Amino acid sequence: MKNVFPSTHPLVRHKLTRLRDQNTEPKKFRELVRELAALLTYEATADLATQRVRIQTPMAETEGEDLQEKIGLIPILRAGLGMVEGVWELMPSAEVWHIGMYRDERTLKPVAYYNKLPVQPTVAVCLILDPMLATGGSAVATVDILKQWGVTKIKFVGLIAAPEGIQRLHSEHPDIPVHIAAIDERLNEHGYIVPGLGDAGDRLFGT
Repeated sequence: MKNVFPSTHPLVRHKLTRLRDQNTEPKKFRELVRELAALLTYEATADLATQRVRIQTPMAETEGEDLQEKIGLIPILRAGLGMVEGVWELMPSAEVWHIGMYRDERTLKPVAYYNKLPVQPTVAVCLILDPMLATGGSAVATVDILKQWGVTKIKFVGLIAAPEGIQRLHSEHPDIPVHIAAIDERLNEHGYIVPGLGDAGDRLFGT
């Protein structure tokens, strides 16, 4: 699939297997989500722009590189919250802006209920964080919001995606790269990813 980047890293495959296991308890589940978020973000940010700087080491003056672009993390509530800490460990200066979406279980369409973005963009790059790209509705709605906000460089970072979700997102926003641990088989009649890992929010928060 174009503009879709499933990870091939052995650590990602190992941790995802533990994450899928129905016997994995919430504490371990949260740890795995945090670790996977860091690994996937490492891959997703390989093309961030940098600028050359001069620094002084204990031995000599040399050149290095600083990040040039300010990063914004956009966790889709509530499951996206579980990914923030892992990304923050890599980029502690990243801003976090929450967008609240829930899926209407009858229509399977996203319903926005929270958005506190400032009037003008404060970041150059936005990473949308959501463990599951299922129907794609929440991802599309979030990209709509961010583009209307004025951000042009946006990436989706998740754990598992269904082919239907990827197709839906790229049918409306083909420019959005999708970085994930795995592409699963399909959605079931209730809009859940199969084989998936169940409800990521419920497993994160023990509900």
